[in-house]
Amino acid sequence: MAHNKRPDTPYSPFWAHMFSVVSGAGGWSPTVTDPEPWLQVDLRDRMEVTAVATQGRYDSSDWVSRYLLLFSDTGQAWKQLRQGDGIGRFVGNVNSEAVAHNKLSQSVRTRFLRFIPVDWSPSGWLGLRVEVYGCAYKSDVADFDGRSSLLYRFNQKSLSTVKDVISLRFKSHQAEGVLLHGEGQRGDYITLELHRGKLALYLKLGEPVYSSSRVAVTVGSLLDDQHWHSVIIERFNKQVNLTVDSHTLHFQTKGEGDSLEVDYELSFGGIPLPGKPGTFLRKNFHGCIENLYYNGINIIDLAKRRKPQIYSVGNVTFSCSWPQLVACTFLSSSSSFMSLPMAVPSAIMEGFSIRFQFRTWNSDGMLFSARLSPEPQKLELQMSSSRLNIKYGKIHKLPSVAGHRVNDGLWHTVNLDTRRLQITLTLDNELASTIEQWEQLETQGSFYFGGCPPAGCQNPNLAFQGCMRLIIINGHPINLSHVQQGLLGNYKELQFDTCNIRDRCLPNLCQHGGRCWQSWNSFSCDCSGTGYSGATCHTSIYESSCEAYKVIGSPSGFYSIDPDGSGPLGSILVYCNMTGEYTRGHYSVTCIVSVTPGPGASVEQLYAMISGSEQCHQEVVYNCRKSRLFNTKDGHPLSWWLDQKGEKRTYWGGFLPGVQQCSCSLEENCVDMNYFCNCDADKDTWATDTGILSYKDHLPVSHMVIGDTNRTDSEAIYQIGPLRCYGDKSMWNAVSFYQESSSLVFPTLQVELASDISFYFKTSAFSGVFLENLGHTDFIRVELSSPAVVTFSFDVGNGPVVVAVKSHLPLNDRQWHYVRAERNVKEASLQVDQLPFRFLDAPADGHYRLHLNSQLFVGGSASERRGFLGCIRTLTINGVTYDLEERATMTAGVTSGCPGYCSGSSSLCHNSGKCIEKSSGYACDCSQSAYGGPTCREEVSMSFDRGSSVTFTFKEPFPTMQNRSSQASSNSRKSSSRAREDVAFSFITSQNPAMLLSVSTFGQQYIAVILARNGSLQIWYHLQMHRSPDMFSPILSNLADGQLHRVRIHREGKDLYIDQDIHRKYTLSSDAELILIRSLTLGRDNFEEEIFQVGSEGFMGCLSSVQFNHVAPLKAALLNRGSSLVTIRGPLVQSNCGALSDSITSHNLRGNTKTSTGQAVKKHEQKVAYTSKTGKVLTVVTRLLTSFKKIFFKNVFKCLDQF
Repeated sequence: MAHNKRPDTPYSPFWAHMFSVVSGAGGWSPTVTDPEPWLQVDLRDRMEVTAVATQGRYDSSDWVSRYLLLFSDTGQAWKQLRQGDGIGRFVGNVNSEAVAHNKLSQSVRTRFLRFIPVDWSPSGWLGLRVEVYGCAYKSDVADFDGRSSLLYRFNQKSLSTVKDVISLRFKSHQAEGVLLHGEGQRGDYITLELHRGKLALYLKLGEPVYSSSRVAVTVGSLLDDQHWHSVIIERFNKQVNLTVDSHTLHFQTKGEGDSLEVDYELSFGGIPLPGKPGTFLRKNFHGCIENLYYNGINIIDLAKRRKPQIYSVGNVTFSCSWPQLVACTFLSSSSSFMSLPMAVPSAIMEGFSIRFQFRTWNSDGMLFSARLSPEPQKLELQMSSSRLNIKYGKIHKLPSVAGHRVNDGLWHTVNLDTRRLQITLTLDNELASTIEQWEQLETQGSFYFGGCPPAGCQNPNLAFQGCMRLIIINGHPINLSHVQQGLLGNYKELQFDTCNIRDRCLPNLCQHGGRCWQSWNSFSCDCSGTGYSGATCHTSIYESSCEAYKVIGSPSGFYSIDPDGSGPLGSILVYCNMTGEYTRGHYSVTCIVSVTPGPGASVEQLYAMISGSEQCHQEVVYNCRKSRLFNTKDGHPLSWWLDQKGEKRTYWGGFLPGVQQCSCSLEENCVDMNYFCNCDADKDTWATDTGILSYKDHLPVSHMVIGDTNRTDSEAIYQIGPLRCYGDKSMWNAVSFYQESSSLVFPTLQVELASDISFYFKTSAFSGVFLENLGHTDFIRVELSSPAVVTFSFDVGNGPVVVAVKSHLPLNDRQWHYVRAERNVKEASLQVDQLPFRFLDAPADGHYRLHLNSQLFVGGSASERRGFLGCIRTLTINGVTYDLEERATMTAGVTSGCPGYCSGSSSLCHNSGKCIEKSSGYACDCSQSAYGGPTCREEVSMSFDRGSSVTFTFKEPFPTMQNRSSQASSNSRKSSSRAREDVAFSFITSQNPAMLLSVSTFGQQYIAVILARNGSLQIWYHLQMHRSPDMFSPILSNLADGQLHRVRIHREGKDLYIDQDIHRKYTLSSDAELILIRSLTLGRDNFEEEIFQVGSEGFMGCLSSVQFNHVAPLKAALLNRGSSLVTIRGPLVQSNCGALSDSITSHNLRGNTKTSTGQAVKKHEQKVAYTSKTGKVLTVVTRLLTSFKKIFFKNVFKCLDQF
């Protein structure tokens, strides 16, 4: 054993073995003055280490409670060992004698281990005895110098395999290099290479199906770290598993074949040119490979024994002895630095030169600085916005090569030379950038790398956080070991002998296709274009059903719905008919099955929507002339359709799948009652069988098969109507808990990385657990902890975490309240009703997987906490809605449903109005709605003159608004995932230009919605002062046409959705949040910049149902005319223009077609033939054709349309 500083005493590393006792003592203990103590273990040879154990110093108060563990092959370049979840700290001891075992999540093959204490005994000092567990490790190693390779030659011309297993381990300090290559004449190839520090596999079997371009599958990161990495390629036919270390990628190969055909040979370490030994097509691998097996053949062993199958190109040796490059890590972005003296230049040299390599994820930081004469001049080399620049004196600034980003985690080489009256900057292999000087620079004092000490200077920006190596000053290499030992220069917050960089985007913890971005300490997710929001792109930005859109007051129109919420399925574009009626169209379409909701929609998406709806149906129309559906002799079906699973179905109407009859037979109105279908009468005249298929498990219809068309003059035309679903069966799935000891039990939650839990509750109890799921030590729980407080608590291994929301009013008031709790690897959040969100950040380097092993309890607890008394409904976890009513039928003390007027599925209150239980009825609370009236259905409208305006000032308290920005909790941080606005209003005007609505903050941010001079709608967002505002114009036609137009705007971070239409999505230049909103103005406003003139023009016309988040400014103006928070200028008259939407031609933002709401539905569906009186919201999933033509079937013909 070894350590950094300690004489050979009873406290030396010699006595650091487990259970060592000598002279009444035993164990390693460093001196109190040692600033960076560590204990190093030399295993004498490479071993496979599987576990470690520690004790404190014998019979003392000295022990180590937490420590880091580093490993190395040579004792020079070290790498930190991390457990599951990327945890770098190992749990040690709580006393001096107990043994703390730590089994490694993955074994490591190494010779040296280094224990670095982090925390120790609070009542004593560091004391450590250690034991290492493992076994001997032997390997066959080959060393490639970048100009060599091994060729494995086959016994025949080509080798064809349907199954391959290739395994190897490698280490390198270079980010590029070919490890394996083989190809065949028919177009097959396999190439495995390092590219930008990642492993890329190119694999194709046979001729390409579409394109011959080579596409790589990449896995791994930072693989040029001079440490061993394992690779396994497993292929069977087209299915491939590619594993690098602990990360596995499953994929299917390109090409038409199932076998890999390689001609002549496989090459390892490079791709040599035929006939040109030592010449390679791509950059060779430079490093070591061990235990290289190809389909069970030990390639390196054959090479060592000089077998004829192996041909060696260049100098391949069989030991890994190349020197390792020693690096240091700058740990802090505020205080890390290293100062070094300037090496004495030669007599002919004037100025200085420096050279070094660095790698980082940060986009900003100080790399190098030097003080110049005369003071206070300085020369600084900085990273700014991911690029290098030199700052010299006060005016000179020299950028590096444009487009060369340096925060990609790769090693970059920098040369800075101030000799020959020039300042020259060279980055990697790019062209140099130069500043010409009139006189030679004169430096004084030390050179500073990564930052500077507070006494020497002040960092002009962030200090460098990353790794450096190969520092050379005036041609003299710097020995970093001398710096660490205090023999050269000075430093602070540095870690030597290791580059402690880690890729926080591997694996990618952003969900639903979110893009991962990282800095040195954390990562963030870009959710643009995914349809999801939140810190990890977990939460869908769309509602789950048309019923949900209706509840928030949305009118009829096209919407994207996400039936499984935060689940794996994406959104579907549907048409929602909010009027409570639906229509059925009659089309004549030839061989077309059209239930697809949009490009790329899947059966799984449709099934999720169908299963979540109360009812669904689909119309089938069969027009026939001498073409039967059933054989009249034996009843054998001559035509049929296929359901969602591709199974054959022969019924043509109703919801009873076993009845092989048409609707006319079920309704007893067939033209010939001797037959079950009109077409079975086999008349020489045209007849029609029409049926409504409503058995949900079989919908939608995927294919039609038409049979009886092979006779003379037989003809058939069929049409499949759109899929229609209505209702949301989960919205009022409710249960009542009558006993505290009762609970509903469900299977264990599978929510390791992320979970969102939402439900409604009402109760009169003071407290109770809504739900709970336990693990061995982990848990997750949501409860009413007091009459006004809801808490969300969990433990993922970092200790219990509690997020609480406190209401200013009691929550046990027998009214429905909404709760949504979310936990992911970045943060936890809790929402209750419309109260401000509460957020809590997760630790950057803590555990993040939630391990549960017990059942999920709803309404009760397994931890002897008080159960819940009251009602719970609409429980959804990670997009899965739980059927509480079904489970209540088998549970004592719990009943299905919930008593009260506000507990049914009928919408008593509309447009986000809240139903309030009364002793003898109910009332609607419309305070959070832009509408009024007894049921929140009456539009609030006002007529404006050119000089009129309504200004709403955001200042607490006020009964009709909530300023979310000013109410942000103290423990929340700024995040793009929380920047959100919802704006909705209607307007009628004939004036342009016109100012419709504007929102401004104290920080000069603003949102403005205007009509331009040509009458087109423009939406302005100005979120950052140093940037120009964003402007979007979704409709270029003139909207100042005297017609009613509806505008809906929704923002999530950078994503801007207009009219909630998937085709109306825009991207903002910033994801900043509106901070400290000052006011919202309708009509005339004083604005700067481009929209000043429009603001001064004001608005003349009618505004209706204006809503901004939870603020209804028109209603506030009517109800609070005397309030200091509402300012009215000019004439303002209450109007009924909003009601015109039901009686005159109206528009939404989908175009300029002047079609009334009723006409639009008719145009979409062609005919009105059936009306539902259920009152449910209808979801129409369709892409209809507007014409059909006859098809004359002369043979049995399957009209199969890809579903």
